[in-house]
Amino acid sequence: MPKNPIVVKSFVTTPLVTEIASKYGCEVVDLLTGFKYIGELITKLEKSGEESRFVIGMEESYGYLAGIHARDKDAVVASMLICEMAAYYKSIGKTLVEVMQGIYEEYGMYLADLLNFSFEGASGMQKMKDIMGSLRANAPKKIAGMEVLTVSDYLEGYTRNTRTGSRKNINLPCSNVLSYNLPGGSAVIVRPSGTEPKIKVYITAVARGREQAEELACAMGADMKELMGIS
Repeated sequence: MPKNPIVVKSFVTTPLVTEIASKYGCEVVDLLTGFKYIGELITKLEKSGEESRFVIGMEESYGYLAGIHARDKDAVVASMLICEMAAYYKSIGKTLVEVMQGIYEEYGMYLADLLNFSFEGASGMQKMKDIMGSLRANAPKKIAGMEVLTVSDYLEGYTRNTRTGSRKNINLPCSNVLSYNLPGGSAVIVRPSGTEPKIKVYITAVARGREQAEELACAMGADMKELMGIS
């Protein structure tokens, strides 16, 4: 690792990245969705002579960038990293699947699920606006029986602690996104798509095993549909 390493991810990418990075002393920077933001951070590091700190950047949609030679996702480098991993672990008698299972055993099962809800036409656009407005005005107190610990509003630019009421600023460009953090690392993020008439709900369900995580993700999804008034 370089001195003061940085790992960058979009804010909808699994928080498992943060857990793993902390083990190796890496700072994790969460940015809005879009590789242009990762590219901007690399450029900023270059201007301050700190480009060597950048280790890897990633998005939830399977985009990766290692190294500073590009400002967009790079499947060639990502493929080579996978080959390097496969070769290394084969040399010590492990498969990539075994290593992945070991990660889940150490940190827990972080199950990511994405729900897409389509709203066609002008009435659909209004419906999306109404849903986001309703969630802002009436933030859920519980999701799948779990207390909502913090509510982050990326449009208003703050994170609110639901227990204390205290607020912390989000130092990112404004975006129509709501995020709910739950106990144990589970979370829900809601945002309208930037390219399609859809609302996307990103679910992270954390449990000790896959079966429990799947059950939790299903319950979280059902609650979000009810909160959004979607049958």
